[in-house]
Amino acid sequence: MVQQDPENHEGRALFTLAEFAGKKVLEIGCGDGRLTWRYANETAHVTAIDAFKDSIRQAIANRPAALQEKVDFQHSSLEDFGRKSAPEAFDIVMLAWSL
Repeated sequence: MVQQDPENHEGRALFTLAEFAGKKVLEIGCGDGRLTWRYANETAHVTAIDAFKDSIRQAIANRPAALQEKVDFQHSSLEDFGRKSAPEAFDIVMLAWSL
């Protein structure tokens, strides 16, 4: 099994760049939730979107029970998300591995 970022460089970088405590986060390009799990416990709520259905399925399947109510995964492109969603305020918007 390949372990991604065993030294937790990504996690440390996330917490250096943003204060997640009590914040509403929009994560664009969440993939399988690999980064989501590193910060989600600190947030008020996470809306995580990805255009790849298989990635969202995997993220939902791997979502820890403690985060069931806190993290909402959606299969959607950013454009579709913007069109179908009511305007909502997010404190933090993240874009990772999406280009």
